[in-house]
Amino acid sequence: MPPPEVTVVTVKPADVPLPLEYVGQTAGSREVEVRARVSGILLKRLYAEGRPVKAGDALYQIDPEQAKAALDQARGALEVEQAKLIRAKQDQARILPLFAENAVSQKDRDEAVANFESAQASVAAARARVREAQINMDYTRVTAPISGMTSKEVRSEGSLVSPSGDSSLLTKISQLNPMYVNFSMSDNELLRLRTWQAQGRYVPPEGERYSVELKLSDGAMFSSAGRLNFTDNLIDPTSGTIRSRAEFANPDGALLPGQFVRVYLKGGKLKDTLLVPQRAVLSTQQGKIVFVVNPAGKAEPRPVELGDEVKNEVMITKGLRAGDQVIVDGNIKARPGAPVKVVTPGASAPPAAKPASAAAGA
Repeated sequence: MPPPEVTVVTVKPADVPLPLEYVGQTAGSREVEVRARVSGILLKRLYAEGRPVKAGDALYQIDPEQAKAALDQARGALEVEQAKLIRAKQDQARILPLFAENAVSQKDRDEAVANFESAQASVAAARARVREAQINMDYTRVTAPISGMTSKEVRSEGSLVSPSGDSSLLTKISQLNPMYVNFSMSDNELLRLRTWQAQGRYVPPEGERYSVELKLSDGAMFSSAGRLNFTDNLIDPTSGTIRSRAEFANPDGALLPGQFVRVYLKGGKLKDTLLVPQRAVLSTQQGKIVFVVNPAGKAEPRPVELGDEVKNEVMITKGLRAGDQVIVDGNIKARPGAPVKVVTPGASAPPAAKPASAAAGA
């Protein structure tokens, strides 16, 4: 039998982009719990669930009658204290000239001064209580602390709410622009990258400013790239991972909180990396192998260790050297130690000669 025809590729070291892939989940850049800050009956919901609101928009109205009564009481107490202050001021104005003429004792003078100062302090305290009552009155109208997308209401109209415990939670607001994507990197992968970087094999982007891309659940890529804005310096002991976060512009609200996505960090590259087409790698009981054509023109199996996949090629971390000729097509027909014929990809064999009898009859 003639030697099988094969096509080969000569392995050459090259700098290869190394995209890092992770599973992530989206979250609002700001997620705020809207809570009641005073007690009362929830009279009315003033927003549409699941719709955008702006900071300061009214969300709920709590029954203001109790707070209004407390405010009126505080204002009345302030007026009483102000009246006491006026009298204490008048008493002091009468006593001080008499004391200067030795018409009253030192005790009377001290009492008049002390009463005036005490009245001043009482007025200040009464004004503070009025301010507190006014704040509680304002809190009966619950407003949005930030701009964002509202969630489902937690308490319906007619419910009794209070500023303590779970009964204070009314709804949540998520700011969707920008949008955060949280993901985690395993400590093994981080250690491998740092080892490669120390060896000069891996080069991160300048300033480690990775470009971040997202693949959505339907396989489509998100329209704009993001940036890495946080990487923790602690390893989570429960999962053995390091938490990271990317930020994406989301002006049209295409991303929603809670989505699962694929995160790709791009910008790093591996130096002097050997690549072979994936179809050149064969699986055996002993592991992965490739066939190379040795200087004698014979097929030689080589056990290899594989790295990451890059498009239709795969990295070879061990088992090959620069300049090796790896069989790409026809490796199934190659036999260890058997000669092979190297042909150019796409070349066809010459047509077979006709038999002598057939040629004579023609």
